[in-house]
Amino acid sequence: MHSEKTSILFFGTGDSMGVPRVYCGCGICGEARTTGRNRRLRSSLLLRKGEEELLVDCGPDWRVQMEKLGKRNIGNVLITHAHFDHIGGLPELADLCRWTDVHPVLYAPEEVLTIIRRQFPWVEGRLVFSAVKPDMEVLGWTLTPFRVNHGKNGYSYAYRFQRDEKAWVYCPDSIALGETEKQHMRDLQLLILGTSFYKEEADFHTRSVYDMVEACALVEELEPEETLFTHMSHDIDMDHTPVLLPEGITLARTGQELFL
Repeated sequence: MHSEKTSILFFGTGDSMGVPRVYCGCGICGEARTTGRNRRLRSSLLLRKGEEELLVDCGPDWRVQMEKLGKRNIGNVLITHAHFDHIGGLPELADLCRWTDVHPVLYAPEEVLTIIRRQFPWVEGRLVFSAVKPDMEVLGWTLTPFRVNHGKNGYSYAYRFQRDEKAWVYCPDSIALGETEKQHMRDLQLLILGTSFYKEEADFHTRSVYDMVEACALVEELEPEETLFTHMSHDIDMDHTPVLLPEGITLARTGQELFL
């Protein structure tokens, strides 16, 4: 039964600025303002297994994401890195904790917790901060955090979830991964990978996330059974992808739910 499986719900699939861009009059942003198929909130996942929940990243669209689902509470939280598009919703989550007297655990690597404490010093009074440890258990999966290159933005963390022979990885913000990083991303049932533009023309040293051309090459090398791209900019049209993506790769949609 589905209640016995882990489900992955895409809370958001947008890049750090979301879609539509306030300033932009391109066709994709225009469509996002009307029918909304390309409207993208900041990237986040909600993992569920039975009554347990784990929110992966809590960006500035968190309140809107909760309202869209009619949710009034949330389980524990796992953070990939302390950039605003991944932690901007924590003050609102802390406000929920204040008024409902719940105290979810906020998991992150220790240096990420340090940045969150500095950025939002009152949040720790409402959530229980806990450093991610290698091989910790969440929702029946063994969790392995690993650092990934985030280009000009330094580094982020990705997470490998392993149970018996099955494994999947969430890696929303990375570029130009080396062999050590790639070792955590092999033998996967599912890879959820952050991309941004289809083909980004900016100078490489100014970039921080794979484009889809580069991401497709990475997927070809890693050979996961299934791949979903997330973290997409206003360059990506959900109805008319620039090229036919290779077999096994699809674009994640907000509200899409997968069962593992």
